[in-house]
Amino acid sequence: MNKQQFERTINLIGEDAFNKIISKKVMVLGIGGVGGFVCEALARVGVNNFVLIDNDVVSVSNLNRQIIALNSTLGMKKVDVMKQRILDINSKAQVEALCQFVTPEYLKKLNYNVDYVIDCIDNVTAKIELAVLSQEKGFKLVSCMGTGNKLYPELFEITDIYKTSVCPLAKVMRKELKARGVQKLQVLYSKEEPIKTNKRIPASISFTPSIAGLRIAEFVIKKFIEE
Repeated sequence: MNKQQFERTINLIGEDAFNKIISKKVMVLGIGGVGGFVCEALARVGVNNFVLIDNDVVSVSNLNRQIIALNSTLGMKKVDVMKQRILDINSKAQVEALCQFVTPEYLKKLNYNVDYVIDCIDNVTAKIELAVLSQEKGFKLVSCMGTGNKLYPELFEITDIYKTSVCPLAKVMRKELKARGVQKLQVLYSKEEPIKTNKRIPASISFTPSIAGLRIAEFVIKKFIEE
């Protein structure tokens, strides 16, 4: 690793904190508007080992908000584009790119030998299963709640799922996790009422999911430093 490229980060947080960060391994599930910016921030701060999981390809509808979405990447697997981007930032990084649809059944087979799992997927049943597995297996997890139909990213906060309100996805998660005996789950969510549209697909804008991803990356990095 060329530490010169991280010189300004080291000047800010110190050599000891930086050495903690570069020793960590993260798993990011869902490489979209939120997950892409999570990976971007983690790579640029020095995280050196990634497992990326997503089954989707870059599409035209991603161009308004996803950091990996460019006209030159249309049709490419998101995990492959993100892997190449991470390696362009840090050529010494270790990146495992898994093009897989995340289901509860798939999650049960995964190896969670990582320092943090970051959930940026849309599949609610899979999000619930991941939280259950986190409690059973003891791996660290932060989960992103809804960012669609939101316009005020300054309202994002990270807290325990049982302290959330307003967010429709968080409401479903609270109910289902309580029924399954899950005692806690760190989540990013917003108290902003979702903007109502007459469209079936969620509305989005460039800065909302990106800021959500950066907030999650901030949370994980600070946890690494505090250890």
